[in-house]
Amino acid sequence: MNKIKFNSEEHEMFYGEMLSRAKSDDVYYRAFFYCMGICPTTRKHIDDLFDFKEGCIMPENIHQPYQTGTSYQVTRMAYNLWNGYVEEGYESSTTPSSLFACEYASEFHQALRIRYPEYFREIETHKTSIRQSIKHLRENDSKQKSEVNKNTNQER
Repeated sequence: MNKIKFNSEEHEMFYGEMLSRAKSDDVYYRAFFYCMGICPTTRKHIDDLFDFKEGCIMPENIHQPYQTGTSYQVTRMAYNLWNGYVEEGYESSTTPSSLFACEYASEFHQALRIRYPEYFREIETHKTSIRQSIKHLRENDSKQKSEVNKNTNQER
């Protein structure tokens, strides 16, 4: 997997600290804490939203007064990545069109890449293969142009 892209130093520090605190580093924890670290509100209230002792999300606390429209999206995305959680009565709030319609869409994409690396690995390999093919074509094109120029000069 490519290097993880964070939206701020605070985001990156939160991610490392939470993984250490949770004493786990699997894709569930990594995607969850990456996602929860995106937004200052969810970083600040992580203890209301995740039970470190039990190692589980706390959906009963999702409707706290500190939640904003954006922090709801971040929390819902993180909870869904954790275990597929969809809040009853708010199903439409967890669709891609609802979740990704915010300033953190690229970070949500990164969280998906963290959670499901097996589905993105092929894409990265394919990109590398395409880059190598383009490089090879350019090299061949350059050699052919040199040959044409050489032949043209010999004919004169």
